[in-house]
Amino acid sequence: MTHRTEPEIAFVRLTEISLDEITAHMGDPRVIEHMPLATGTWDEQSSVAFVAGKEACWQRDGLGHWAILCNGAYAGWGGFQLEGEEWDFGLVLRPGRFGLGIAITRKALAFARADPRIPFVTFLLPPSRRHLRGLARLGATFLGEVDHEGSTFLKFRLETGGAAQAQAGMGIAAPV
Repeated sequence: MTHRTEPEIAFVRLTEISLDEITAHMGDPRVIEHMPLATGTWDEQSSVAFVAGKEACWQRDGLGHWAILCNGAYAGWGGFQLEGEEWDFGLVLRPGRFGLGIAITRKALAFARADPRIPFVTFLLPPSRRHLRGLARLGATFLGEVDHEGSTFLKFRLETGGAAQAQAGMGIAAPV
């Protein structure tokens, strides 16, 4: 009998990853294919600006995107970004790590469920993404197509219970 071990997934700040790794990841055509907002070529300057922008989210909102490690190696980036009043979850993996999406998302959602600031999470996926059953298995609901910065995305929403936890922690009864 073969014993399959779960990969060790860790979230660290993007500043802990070399710019060369981020540049190689984000410059891969298999990654860019599913990123309608990415334009032009990705170079080291793009990586510097990208990491600075994600760090600014951490400073402004107290939460943002992480670098994701699988068994200690960089697998991609993802996390939560405040878009208006909604926490959007994004995940961009290296091509050799695409199969880790559900495991990483489950770990991130466990984080969201423990954070009282996050009553629900949204997901914006480009229409080029065809394999969406994983979101349904997680309990996400399709809300429709939306325009985001001039591109069309498929929008999903997943309740995390963060609001009920926040209310319970303040002695307020959660709505039934």
